[in-house]
Amino acid sequence: MSIQLETSRLILRAWKKSDLKPFYALNANTEVMRYFPHCLTREQSNALAHKFQRMIETQGWGFWAVELKQGGDFIGFTGLNAQPSQFTFSPCTEIAWRLEQKYWGNGFATEAATACLNFAFDSLKLNQVVAFTAVQNTKSQAVMQRLGMQFKDYFNHPTLDNSSPLQRHVLYQIDAAQFRQTKTTH
Repeated sequence: MSIQLETSRLILRAWKKSDLKPFYALNANTEVMRYFPHCLTREQSNALAHKFQRMIETQGWGFWAVELKQGGDFIGFTGLNAQPSQFTFSPCTEIAWRLEQKYWGNGFATEAATACLNFAFDSLKLNQVVAFTAVQNTKSQAVMQRLGMQFKDYFNHPTLDNSSPLQRHVLYQIDAAQFRQTKTTH
């Protein structure tokens, strides 16, 4: 049974076949993918969508497709992912998002991520959630800060080598008590 989350403007849901084309357009956009090693081919993008759907089918949650309630447009993904061993700070659960560029600046990433954090702390009973991105990605860091996440450390991403300008990452985290406090002050 897959979980679906809703906010006032968004539905975070399981993936549909109709998501594949706009998801590929998102993953092929050089501005959207600026802080990733490369844009994705259609095959890579489809494989990623299928991987995200399998996560949801297996555990009921993961990286959900994000749809606008008004109009039903697919705008990207937001969700949670367990990272049992990849990082020095593993095991952990990360929160992440990727939205189509035309939807940036409307608060959708923060809105969707807030719903995911509610789910993480209230339903999954997690103690802590982390987020990370390349140090250059100040827009995603601003979303992390709006969520109440705190800067924790810098680290080198283990899948990127020294020649990559994206190797250096920032790590943010939030625990359940901090999140609840943030919710009451906003």
